[in-house]
Amino acid sequence: MARAATTTDAFNAVAEPRRRQILDLLAGGERPVNDLARLLGLTQPQVSKHLRVLRAVGAVDVRDEGRQRLYRLNGHALKPIYDWVTKYERSWSERFERLDVVLEELKDEERRDGES
Repeated sequence: MARAATTTDAFNAVAEPRRRQILDLLAGGERPVNDLARLLGLTQPQVSKHLRVLRAVGAVDVRDEGRQRLYRLNGHALKPIYDWVTKYERSWSERFERLDVVLEELKDEERRDGES
């Protein structure tokens, strides 16, 4: 099965670690490309290439402010990823809750054995 182009699918776009780092930085607020490049230790053209992919899937918006272009996160575009992960989160939560019950039972058993 052919893989979707990174510019049409949010899942593939965020599969690249540097793009996730960019999203993490933008989660804290708007930033110009040069700030992103400095914080990531990349060149401006490298960061711009990643930003183009993120913009193509709608994960990042840009606005001009004077001579700067400020990039910001568009969390709405990442909702399909959130929705997909949420299904698994329920499963993890249920498993952790069951594990908590088992651990409490083991602690109770240890207490009873210590009292004997």
